[in-house]
Amino acid sequence: MKTLLDYDQLNITIQRLAHQITESHYSFADIAIIGLQPRGVRFANRITQLVESISGQHVPHGALDITFYRDDVHTGDILVPSETDISFSVSDRTVILVDDVLHTGRTVRAAMDALLDFGRPQNVELMVLIDRHYSRELPIQPDYVGRTVDTIITQKVVVHWAEKDGKDEVILID
Repeated sequence: MKTLLDYDQLNITIQRLAHQITESHYSFADIAIIGLQPRGVRFANRITQLVESISGQHVPHGALDITFYRDDVHTGDILVPSETDISFSVSDRTVILVDDVLHTGRTVRAAMDALLDFGRPQNVELMVLIDRHYSRELPIQPDYVGRTVDTIITQKVVVHWAEKDGKDEVILID
């Protein structure tokens, strides 16, 4: 096990990403932040709070479950969906999808399919805390990256959030 981001490093990274969004989008009138269930939601909530604090503007945000949009949904495993909470129209907005780890790209592809059930966004951007860029199976690239990590297929990146796991950190497990 190796620590990729400790508590302080994780908080600095999240602050940097919030500033990047604020720099990219002067006005948040047509912007929404949507976290991917389950672990992207915690990340999206923190980003949203910081962006609102930095910009002084309200940013609509929500949570998206992609369970039944996954391409492995019919593998026989019993899947328990999480809650989707999007209480605004995504039509004609820039939607920033937020997830903790980008690995193969299949989760993001499923998220884009699921998002279209809520309208047609003007633009979709992707923010990830960790980009495992050498393991991509689909041509998906993030717009905002906390950290890029070179990993092999047998390794796993785990993000711990204080709200669920009792501490904030990102670890690499061999």
